[in-house]
Amino acid sequence: MFLSSISKFCQIQIVLLLFSHFSSSKKYQIRVCVTDLNQKQIDAWNTDNLPIYEPGLLEVVQESRGRNLFFSTDITSEIREADIIFISVNTPTKTQGIGAGRAANIKNCELCARTIAEVSTSDKIIVEKSTVPVRTAEAITRVLKCNDKGLNFQVLSNPEFLAEGTAISDLLKPDRVLIGGQQSEAGLKAAATLVSVYANWVPREQILTTNLWSSELSKLVANAFLAQRVSSINSISALCEATGANVSEISRAVGMDDRIGKRFLNASVGFGGSCFQKDILNLVYLCETYGLDECAQYWNQVILMNDYQKKRFSEKVVAKMFNTVTGKKIAILGFAFKKDTGDVRETPSMFVVRDLIQEQAKIHIYDPEVKREDMWTEMNYTCGVNHDNTPGLDEAVVTSPDVYSAADGAHALCVLTEWDEFKTLDYEKIYKSMAKPAFVFDGRNIVDHEKLREIGFEVHAIGKPDPTAFDDL
Repeated sequence: MFLSSISKFCQIQIVLLLFSHFSSSKKYQIRVCVTDLNQKQIDAWNTDNLPIYEPGLLEVVQESRGRNLFFSTDITSEIREADIIFISVNTPTKTQGIGAGRAANIKNCELCARTIAEVSTSDKIIVEKSTVPVRTAEAITRVLKCNDKGLNFQVLSNPEFLAEGTAISDLLKPDRVLIGGQQSEAGLKAAATLVSVYANWVPREQILTTNLWSSELSKLVANAFLAQRVSSINSISALCEATGANVSEISRAVGMDDRIGKRFLNASVGFGGSCFQKDILNLVYLCETYGLDECAQYWNQVILMNDYQKKRFSEKVVAKMFNTVTGKKIAILGFAFKKDTGDVRETPSMFVVRDLIQEQAKIHIYDPEVKREDMWTEMNYTCGVNHDNTPGLDEAVVTSPDVYSAADGAHALCVLTEWDEFKTLDYEKIYKSMAKPAFVFDGRNIVDHEKLREIGFEVHAIGKPDPTAFDDL
């Protein structure tokens, strides 16, 4: 029986927060082992200084670590003992070769499958947790079938829908759990096994079962639809600034329509993170591969609009500050791509910082969770900005210990991450410490613009009309 005392899980990578809940469940029959090749990562997971920041995660890990939640680099042993293996590895966008810049590189998924086939000594259920192109399960299945021990493997798709910053609550009360499998007797049995695990805390009606290909494609489509909403409202924000309309009022009016809904209608400097752009580009490439050029162009426009929004923000900063920021100190409030995470992958802040570096501004960054090392790693990987090709980079970009030191003597504040603490700062104190005129550029629409103007700031915000440009607001 799957939930018996001998049932175990094995994971091929760290990121899957899902296991933390399995192991903290009241049903302690399930043993969970998270594995990774990186000893440093595993060592961190075995301390209270976890390698990622996620609200509530440490408490979940502390509850079960050492009891039925374990972290190990002994991948071979854990694979052999496991009944179910989740593959949760990175599938980055290819940077060279066929499909470069759009196609997902599934090399890591294939390597996992080859390792599983090589070291396994019993039949297993293999679960795709990584976001992959549709029909990746076919490739994994073919690799697994090549084992020379006569073993049988069933491959399932179980895409992850957790959002960074709210992952624990998303896990405890998911909108849905999606499980795709082959529509054969063995495939349906494997899917039912995984359903029985989720059913320990997820209502059965919220666990959806589909064929493999629908499940794989659903994750790409879900992220594409969410990103599309962000780009849609951001396109309207530009129109609002030109006409005197207020994008927040537009969002409220539109969102009250039940057919549209209120979620993901907040205009901003743009979307970021590891999923949206990567998954849309993957979708674009799939459409191109199947000759659906018009579909590819449609979804690619979501990316182009996001790029436009980030560039538009940078250009507004320069334009409003008398067409030059050379030598001026600019405080960047927030570098993570969203609040309640330290993740900097594809963060809009990075692109604004890159543009301001090119304009020779003096940049001071404050973010409560982002590490300077991670910031430079992403700047180099995504923007090609590093210490070798950008002399004086450490002097040009300073990471500040708090907002007040970042703002001291600054000509402008750029609010680029919606951290709650930015809403309650002592802006009168900040204003007194800044060069005048003191500018605020709100890329998240989270501060009180009218109050800041009363203090003396010149405020410019996404999708909000400039009161100095209109006399009929």
